[in-house]
Amino acid sequence: MELASDPIFQWLSQYAYQPGIVYLAVFAFMIASGFGLPIPEEVTIISVGLLAYMGAHPELFPPPVAGLSVVNGYEAALITSVAVFSADLLVFTIGRTGGRKLIRTPFFSRFFSGNVMGRIEHFVHKYGVYAAFLFRFTPGLRFPAHIFLGMSPFPVWRFAAVDGLAVLISVPTQILLVYYFGEPILKALSEFKFVIFGFLAAGLLVWFVRRAYLQRKFKA
Repeated sequence: MELASDPIFQWLSQYAYQPGIVYLAVFAFMIASGFGLPIPEEVTIISVGLLAYMGAHPELFPPPVAGLSVVNGYEAALITSVAVFSADLLVFTIGRTGGRKLIRTPFFSRFFSGNVMGRIEHFVHKYGVYAAFLFRFTPGLRFPAHIFLGMSPFPVWRFAAVDGLAVLISVPTQILLVYYFGEPILKALSEFKFVIFGFLAAGLLVWFVRRAYLQRKFKA
């Protein structure tokens, strides 16, 4: 497996037959990733899916002792999705309650340096709260963008709805695909993101055309 050399997978694989520890670690990793720390969310998601695949195929990956508990694909998909969504909502809430102070602290100010804030403002000005869907698929902007959205007047429920939809589309899908098909599906998953962005772009185009048409209709 190409993923076998990744430190996150290596660490999680130590507890392949202790699913409780794996699920707790997933929550911890997702919170850390949500705050912009260098723990790739994607690697954690794929790692959990592979552990579930290994547990479902003892003939290919024999456990050290028969009868051990394994990571279940459906449990992993649900728990990881909840962990990702919870991390996003936590960052949004922190942005709502203390974002302006946070972005001035030495540690967190680096996430907003350069043109980062300008790019985020551009997306939010153009798409409103729907930009949260884009930010879910943009790791470099995700943390500062969620802080910024928390500082904005958008209601929590709207952010939760948009972000939750993005999580449901991406997280359980990846885990269950790896759970069922193993490593051969990993190459296809990279193409899956381009498909998502294609549908998103088409949807946004339709929305903008409809919005422009309605605005002209009201002005006429």
